[in-house]
Amino acid sequence: MKTTFAENQAPTLILIVDDEQFIRMQLRLALEREGYQIAEAENGTKALNLFQQLHPDIILLDAIMPDMDGFECCNRLQAMNFGQCTPVLMITGLDDQESVDRAFEVGAVDFVTKPIHWPVLRQRVKFLIEQSQLQKQLEFAHQELQRLVTIDQLTQVYNRRRFDEYLAQEWQRMAREQVPISLILGDIDYFKLYNDTYGHQLGDRCLQQVAQCINNSIKRPADLVARYGGEEFSVILPNTDMEGAMILAEIICSSVRKMDIPHSSSPVSPVVTISAGVATLIPKPNSDYQEVILLADKALYQAKMAGRDRIQFMS
Repeated sequence: MKTTFAENQAPTLILIVDDEQFIRMQLRLALEREGYQIAEAENGTKALNLFQQLHPDIILLDAIMPDMDGFECCNRLQAMNFGQCTPVLMITGLDDQESVDRAFEVGAVDFVTKPIHWPVLRQRVKFLIEQSQLQKQLEFAHQELQRLVTIDQLTQVYNRRRFDEYLAQEWQRMAREQVPISLILGDIDYFKLYNDTYGHQLGDRCLQQVAQCINNSIKRPADLVARYGGEEFSVILPNTDMEGAMILAEIICSSVRKMDIPHSSSPVSPVVTISAGVATLIPKPNSDYQEVILLADKALYQAKMAGRDRIQFMS
Protein backbone atom coordinates (compact mmCIF):
# COMPACT_ATOMS: atom_id res chain seq x y z
CA MET A 1 0.00 0.00 0.00
CA LYS A 2 1.33 3.42 -0.92
CA THR A 3 1.77 6.06 1.76
CA THR A 4 0.28 9.47 1.09
CA PHE A 5 1.56 12.79 2.37
CA ALA A 6 -1.59 13.27 4.47
CA GLU A 7 -0.97 9.96 6.23
CA ASN A 8 2.51 11.15 7.18
CA GLN A 9 1.29 14.42 8.71
CA ALA A 10 1.28 14.89 12.49
CA PRO A 11 -0.40 17.79 14.32
CA THR A 12 1.43 21.06 13.73
CA LEU A 13 4.15 21.63 16.34
CA ILE A 14 5.36 25.15 17.14
CA LEU A 15 8.54 25.79 19.10
CA ILE A 16 8.39 29.02 21.13
CA VAL A 17 11.77 30.45 22.14
CA ASP A 18 11.74 33.38 24.58
CA ASP A 19 13.60 34.07 27.82
CA GLU A 20 10.51 35.70 29.37
CA GLN A 21 8.18 33.11 30.91
CA PHE A 22 5.15 35.43 30.73
CA ILE A 23 5.62 35.96 26.98
CA ARG A 24 5.98 32.22 26.42
CA MET A 25 2.77 31.61 28.38
CA GLN A 26 0.86 34.22 26.36
CA LEU A 27 2.08 32.76 23.09
CA ARG A 28 1.34 29.18 24.17
CA LEU A 29 -2.23 29.96 25.28
CA ALA A 30 -2.98 31.97 22.14
CA LEU A 31 -1.62 29.30 19.80
CA GLU A 32 -3.12 26.35 21.63
CA ARG A 33 -6.52 27.96 21.10
CA GLU A 34 -5.78 27.68 17.36
CA GLY A 35 -5.22 23.94 17.73
CA TYR A 36 -1.42 23.89 17.56
CA GLN A 37 0.89 21.77 19.70
CA ILE A 38 3.50 23.79 21.58
CA ALA A 39 7.04 23.22 22.82
CA GLU A 40 8.94 25.88 24.77
CA ALA A 41 12.56 26.88 25.23
CA GLU A 42 13.82 29.69 27.44
CA ASN A 43 17.14 30.16 25.62
CA GLY A 44 18.91 29.51 22.36
CA THR A 45 20.87 26.49 23.53
CA LYS A 46 17.76 24.65 24.67
CA ALA A 47 16.02 25.68 21.45
CA LEU A 48 18.73 24.01 19.35
CA ASN A 49 18.48 20.82 21.42
CA LEU A 50 14.68 20.73 21.20
CA PHE A 51 14.84 21.36 17.48
CA GLN A 52 17.00 18.26 16.99
CA GLN A 53 14.68 16.16 19.16
CA LEU A 54 11.27 17.36 17.98
CA HIS A 55 11.71 18.77 14.44
CA PRO A 56 8.99 21.44 14.89
CA ASP A 57 7.01 22.75 11.92
CA ILE A 58 7.71 26.42 12.76
CA ILE A 59 9.76 28.37 15.30
CA LEU A 60 8.74 31.61 17.01
CA LEU A 61 12.06 33.09 18.09
CA ASP A 62 12.72 36.05 20.35
CA ALA A 63 15.46 38.25 18.94
CA ILE A 64 16.83 39.61 22.23
CA MET A 65 17.91 36.94 24.72
CA PRO A 66 20.93 36.62 27.05
CA ASP A 67 23.89 34.37 26.18
CA MET A 68 22.71 33.52 22.65
CA ASP A 69 20.40 36.00 20.96
CA GLY A 70 17.78 35.06 18.38
CA PHE A 71 19.95 36.11 15.48
CA GLU A 72 22.76 33.73 16.47
CA CYS A 73 20.27 30.97 17.27
CA CYS A 74 18.61 31.34 13.87
CA ASN A 75 21.97 31.30 12.15
CA ARG A 76 22.89 28.02 13.89
CA LEU A 77 19.52 26.50 13.03
CA GLN A 78 20.23 27.04 9.35
CA ALA A 79 23.31 24.82 9.61
CA MET A 80 21.38 21.92 11.17
CA ASN A 81 19.54 19.11 9.40
CA PHE A 82 16.10 20.33 8.29
CA GLY A 83 16.97 23.80 9.61
CA GLN A 84 16.63 25.50 6.25
CA CYS A 85 13.26 23.80 5.73
CA THR A 86 11.76 25.06 9.01
CA PRO A 87 10.31 28.60 8.91
CA VAL A 88 11.47 30.97 11.66
CA LEU A 89 9.26 33.88 12.69
CA MET A 90 11.36 36.39 14.61
CA ILE A 91 9.69 38.26 17.48
CA THR A 92 11.53 41.44 18.34
CA GLY A 93 11.17 44.68 20.18
CA LEU A 94 13.45 46.21 17.56
CA ASP A 95 11.86 47.67 14.46
CA ASP A 96 14.87 49.51 12.98
CA GLN A 97 15.97 48.70 9.46
CA GLU A 98 19.26 47.16 10.57
CA SER A 99 17.55 44.63 12.86
CA VAL A 100 14.99 43.71 10.22
CA ASP A 101 17.71 43.21 7.62
CA ARG A 102 19.74 41.12 10.04
CA ALA A 103 16.75 38.89 10.84
CA PHE A 104 16.32 38.02 7.18
CA GLU A 105 20.07 37.61 6.65
CA VAL A 106 20.30 34.90 9.31
CA GLY A 107 17.38 32.97 7.81
CA ALA A 108 14.14 34.25 9.37
CA VAL A 109 11.26 34.25 6.89
CA ASP A 110 9.17 36.90 8.68
CA PHE A 111 9.04 38.97 11.87
CA VAL A 112 6.61 40.66 14.24
CA THR A 113 7.39 43.37 16.76
CA LYS A 114 6.58 43.67 20.44
CA PRO A 115 4.10 44.44 21.85
CA ILE A 116 2.56 41.60 19.88
CA HIS A 117 -0.53 42.34 17.82
CA TRP A 118 -2.27 38.99 18.25
CA PRO A 119 -4.48 38.97 15.10
CA VAL A 120 -1.39 39.75 13.00
CA LEU A 121 0.64 37.01 14.71
CA ARG A 122 -2.17 34.49 14.21
CA GLN A 123 -2.41 35.21 10.47
CA ARG A 124 1.34 35.16 9.92
CA VAL A 125 1.73 31.86 11.75
CA LYS A 126 -1.15 30.39 9.75
CA PHE A 127 0.35 31.62 6.46
CA LEU A 128 3.85 30.30 7.24
CA ILE A 129 2.50 26.90 8.25
CA GLU A 130 0.44 26.66 5.07
CA GLN A 131 3.50 27.61 3.00
CA SER A 132 5.65 25.09 4.85
CA GLN A 133 3.09 22.31 4.35
CA LEU A 134 2.79 23.15 0.68
CA GLN A 135 6.56 22.92 0.31
CA LYS A 136 6.56 19.55 2.06
CA GLN A 137 3.79 18.32 -0.24
CA LEU A 138 5.83 19.37 -3.27
CA GLU A 139 8.93 17.62 -1.91
CA PHE A 140 6.91 14.49 -1.15
CA ALA A 141 5.43 14.52 -4.65
CA HIS A 142 8.91 14.93 -6.15
CA GLN A 143 10.25 12.00 -4.11
CA GLU A 144 7.29 9.87 -5.13
CA LEU A 145 7.86 10.77 -8.79
CA GLN A 146 11.54 9.87 -8.47
CA ARG A 147 10.54 6.56 -6.89
CA LEU A 148 8.05 5.80 -9.65
CA VAL A 149 10.54 6.42 -12.47
CA THR A 150 13.14 4.11 -10.89
CA ILE A 151 10.90 1.24 -9.70
CA ASP A 152 9.66 -1.66 -11.81
CA GLN A 153 5.92 -1.50 -11.29
CA LEU A 154 5.30 -5.25 -11.48
CA THR A 155 8.03 -6.51 -9.14
CA GLN A 156 8.61 -3.37 -7.00
CA VAL A 157 12.39 -3.70 -7.23
CA TYR A 158 14.48 -1.18 -9.16
CA ASN A 159 14.11 -1.01 -12.93
CA ARG A 160 16.69 -1.11 -15.73
CA ARG A 161 17.02 2.67 -15.77
CA ARG A 162 18.04 2.75 -12.11
CA PHE A 163 20.31 -0.26 -12.67
CA ASP A 164 22.27 1.59 -15.35
CA GLU A 165 22.47 4.80 -13.28
CA TYR A 166 23.63 3.06 -10.13
CA LEU A 167 26.11 0.72 -11.79
CA ALA A 168 27.72 3.65 -13.63
CA GLN A 169 27.93 5.62 -10.39
CA GLU A 170 29.40 2.78 -8.33
CA TRP A 171 31.74 1.70 -11.14
CA GLN A 172 33.33 5.15 -11.10
CA ARG A 173 33.54 5.14 -7.30
CA MET A 174 35.18 1.71 -7.23
CA ALA A 175 37.62 2.88 -9.93
CA ARG A 176 38.65 5.82 -7.74
CA GLU A 177 39.04 3.63 -4.66
CA GLN A 178 40.51 0.68 -6.60
CA VAL A 179 38.31 -1.92 -4.91
CA PRO A 180 36.22 -4.67 -6.54
CA ILE A 181 32.63 -4.47 -7.68
CA SER A 182 30.58 -7.59 -8.37
CA LEU A 183 27.46 -8.19 -10.43
CA ILE A 184 25.01 -11.07 -10.29
CA LEU A 185 22.70 -11.69 -13.24
CA GLY A 186 20.00 -14.26 -12.51
CA ASP A 187 17.47 -15.74 -14.92
CA ILE A 188 14.39 -17.80 -14.00
CA ASP A 189 14.86 -21.22 -15.57
CA TYR A 190 12.41 -22.12 -18.35
CA PHE A 191 10.15 -19.19 -17.57
CA LYS A 192 8.47 -19.36 -21.00
CA LEU A 193 7.39 -22.91 -20.22
CA TYR A 194 6.12 -21.67 -16.85
CA ASN A 195 3.95 -19.05 -18.57
CA ASP A 196 2.72 -21.58 -21.12
CA THR A 197 1.77 -24.02 -18.35
CA TYR A 198 0.31 -21.73 -15.68
CA GLY A 199 -0.67 -18.59 -17.60
CA HIS A 200 0.60 -15.03 -17.54
CA GLN A 201 -1.19 -14.06 -14.34
CA LEU A 202 0.65 -16.70 -12.33
CA GLY A 203 3.75 -15.85 -14.36
CA ASP A 204 3.57 -12.28 -13.09
CA ARG A 205 3.06 -13.58 -9.57
CA CYS A 206 6.15 -15.77 -9.96
CA LEU A 207 8.22 -12.78 -11.06
CA GLN A 208 7.03 -10.83 -8.02
CA GLN A 209 7.89 -13.65 -5.63
CA VAL A 210 11.35 -14.18 -7.08
CA ALA A 211 12.07 -10.44 -7.06
CA GLN A 212 11.14 -10.10 -3.40
CA CYS A 213 13.09 -13.23 -2.51
CA ILE A 214 16.23 -11.76 -4.11
CA ASN A 215 15.58 -8.38 -2.49
CA ASN A 216 15.23 -10.02 0.94
CA SER A 217 18.56 -11.79 0.45
CA ILE A 218 20.65 -8.62 0.41
CA LYS A 219 21.64 -7.01 3.69
CA ARG A 220 23.81 -3.98 2.89
CA PRO A 221 22.25 -0.61 1.99
CA ALA A 222 24.76 -0.19 -0.87
CA ASP A 223 23.62 -3.38 -2.64
CA LEU A 224 20.93 -2.92 -5.27
CA VAL A 225 18.45 -5.38 -6.80
CA ALA A 226 16.89 -4.58 -10.18
CA ARG A 227 14.76 -6.25 -12.79
CA TYR A 228 17.18 -6.38 -15.68
CA GLY A 229 14.57 -7.36 -18.22
CA GLY A 230 11.83 -9.98 -18.67
CA GLU A 231 12.54 -12.80 -16.21
CA GLU A 232 16.12 -11.63 -15.56
CA PHE A 233 17.24 -9.92 -12.35
CA SER A 234 20.47 -8.25 -11.32
CA VAL A 235 22.26 -7.52 -8.06
CA ILE A 236 24.92 -4.79 -7.94
CA LEU A 237 27.46 -5.38 -5.16
CA PRO A 238 29.89 -2.48 -4.62
CA ASN A 239 33.09 -3.22 -2.74
CA THR A 240 32.47 -6.98 -2.96
CA ASP A 241 35.02 -9.59 -3.99
CA MET A 242 34.46 -12.88 -5.79
CA GLU A 243 33.98 -14.90 -2.60
CA GLY A 244 31.35 -12.53 -1.21
CA ALA A 245 29.46 -12.39 -4.51
CA MET A 246 29.45 -16.18 -4.87
CA ILE A 247 28.17 -16.67 -1.32
CA LEU A 248 25.30 -14.25 -1.96
CA ALA A 249 24.52 -15.89 -5.31
CA GLU A 250 24.30 -19.27 -3.55
CA ILE A 251 21.98 -17.79 -0.92
CA ILE A 252 19.73 -16.30 -3.62
CA CYS A 253 19.53 -19.49 -5.67
CA SER A 254 18.85 -21.57 -2.58
CA SER A 255 16.19 -19.15 -1.30
CA VAL A 256 14.36 -19.17 -4.63
CA ARG A 257 14.42 -22.97 -4.68
CA LYS A 258 13.10 -23.14 -1.09
CA MET A 259 10.02 -21.10 -2.01
CA ASP A 260 8.77 -24.30 -3.67
CA ILE A 261 6.90 -22.56 -6.46
CA PRO A 262 5.62 -25.47 -8.59
CA HIS A 263 7.09 -25.74 -12.12
CA SER A 264 5.88 -29.05 -13.51
CA SER A 265 7.07 -28.31 -17.03
CA SER A 266 10.69 -27.55 -16.06
CA PRO A 267 13.21 -30.16 -17.33
CA VAL A 268 15.55 -29.48 -14.39
CA SER A 269 13.37 -29.20 -11.28
CA PRO A 270 9.75 -29.60 -10.11
CA VAL A 271 9.99 -26.12 -8.54
CA VAL A 272 11.08 -22.71 -9.86
CA THR A 273 14.86 -22.27 -9.96
CA ILE A 274 17.24 -19.65 -11.31
CA SER A 275 20.57 -19.73 -13.10
CA ALA A 276 23.08 -17.07 -12.15
CA GLY A 277 26.16 -15.52 -13.68
CA VAL A 278 28.57 -13.73 -11.37
CA ALA A 279 31.36 -11.34 -12.35
CA THR A 280 33.88 -9.39 -10.30
CA LEU A 281 36.23 -6.66 -11.49
CA ILE A 282 38.36 -3.87 -10.07
CA PRO A 283 37.45 -1.06 -12.48
CA LYS A 284 40.25 0.72 -14.25
CA PRO A 285 40.13 4.52 -14.44
CA ASN A 286 38.11 5.77 -17.43
CA SER A 287 36.83 2.24 -18.17
CA ASP A 288 33.23 1.35 -19.07
CA TYR A 289 30.88 -0.39 -16.62
CA GLN A 290 29.60 -2.47 -19.54
CA GLU A 291 32.67 -4.67 -18.96
CA VAL A 292 31.23 -6.26 -15.85
CA ILE A 293 27.81 -6.66 -17.50
CA LEU A 294 29.36 -8.53 -20.42
CA LEU A 295 31.26 -10.84 -18.06
CA ALA A 296 28.19 -11.56 -15.91
CA ASP A 297 26.09 -12.15 -19.01
CA LYS A 298 28.68 -14.54 -20.38
CA ALA A 299 28.77 -16.38 -17.04
CA LEU A 300 24.96 -16.62 -17.05
CA TYR A 301 25.04 -18.07 -20.58
CA GLN A 302 27.55 -20.69 -19.46
CA ALA A 303 25.36 -21.59 -16.45
CA LYS A 304 22.44 -22.16 -18.81
CA MET A 305 24.52 -24.21 -21.23
CA ALA A 306 25.76 -26.37 -18.34
CA GLY A 307 22.20 -27.38 -17.45
CA ARG A 308 20.67 -24.44 -15.56
CA ASP A 309 19.84 -24.28 -11.82
CA ARG A 310 23.46 -23.38 -11.09
CA ILE A 311 25.96 -20.53 -10.72
CA GLN A 312 28.87 -19.68 -12.99
CA PHE A 313 31.61 -17.18 -12.17
CA MET A 314 33.82 -15.04 -14.42
CA SER A 315 36.41 -12.36 -13.70
